[in-house]
Amino acid sequence: MNFIRTAVSEFLGLFIDDGSLALFVIILVAVITGAIKLLSLPPLAGGIALVLGCVLLLLESLVRAVRKKS
Repeated sequence: MNFIRTAVSEFLGLFIDDGSLALFVIILVAVITGAIKLLSLPPLAGGIALVLGCVLLLLESLVRAVRKKS
């Protein structure tokens, strides 16, 4: 049973290394989707906001990882 738990944990770790990064990306996508659907944000502006938001989240995660390592 312990082997299965370890294998599943390692498998999920391949896709979700930083849980907070994954959570914030999901929140970002939900907010941008809501803005497009409910606030009539143009889809192109939503796409640009999504790309910029993901880049900023990735940079924040990188900074946090560097600080944690040192």
